[in-house]
Amino acid sequence: MRIDLHTHSTASDGTDTPAELVRNAAAAGLDVVALTDHDTVGGYAEARAALPEGLTLVTGAELSCRLDGVSLHMLAYLFDPDEPELARERELVRDDRVPRARAMVGKLRELGVPVTWEQVARIAGDGAVGRPHIATALVELGVVGSVSDAFTSEWLANDGRAYVEKHELDPFDAIRLVKAAGGVTVFAHPLAVKRGNCVPESAIAELATAGLDGIEVDHMDHDDPTRARLRGLAADLGLLTTGSSDYHGSRKTCRLGDCTTDPEIYGEIVRRATGAFPVPGAGG
Repeated sequence: MRIDLHTHSTASDGTDTPAELVRNAAAAGLDVVALTDHDTVGGYAEARAALPEGLTLVTGAELSCRLDGVSLHMLAYLFDPDEPELARERELVRDDRVPRARAMVGKLRELGVPVTWEQVARIAGDGAVGRPHIATALVELGVVGSVSDAFTSEWLANDGRAYVEKHELDPFDAIRLVKAAGGVTVFAHPLAVKRGNCVPESAIAELATAGLDGIEVDHMDHDDPTRARLRGLAADLGLLTTGSSDYHGSRKTCRLGDCTTDPEIYGEIVRRATGAFPVPGAGG
């Protein structure tokens, strides 16, 4: 089985619609794909309706969190999407995205970049606006060569000149909320240092004590020594280890299935979940 547990659609900051994403996942030879848009499950119904035969869909979300001033992302799988407290927190995060993006556009203009809110809004479309949309605007303007080039201290990284903080969950609260909704939590790309500051390993240990289920080890932003270090940490803490592409369509260079999760780990995630269940495709 080929299992990719971290992908994004136009419901947040990917370039594939949810329907295109599941079709592309099947074409890439995946057996299981998780749709994990940022702070939303808005693309799930479309993905499920278009699900090809032979592909299983896992509902999920990538939750925006902050711990001691450091941003981090928490992947949540197979939770009840209608559980009110978790739904309310996701809505708070989403509601802050527009004013935050407008503020970043304002900072960029102060730095002499002729970006406009109208340009960013066009790029985002109906998705939850975020930094990748602003980065795409910088590519269109010729300010940077690629989306990843915009995520530096020069521009949009966590310590960047145009960075603006947003409402984010405390990760301990995120774990509690996801668990209460019957879901499973995995810390996304925990040592992706190219994205900015990362929380220390001691914090990962504290999250594990609080109920964190796993950490994402095999990811494009982790080199081989980092992956080995994370596998050792996971073994010490009794955490599951996952692998995923973090696919964003044409917005990033990674492809569906570039990194995958072991079927036994996937089976354990499904076993632990009580809020929702994977949906096998029937040729949508």
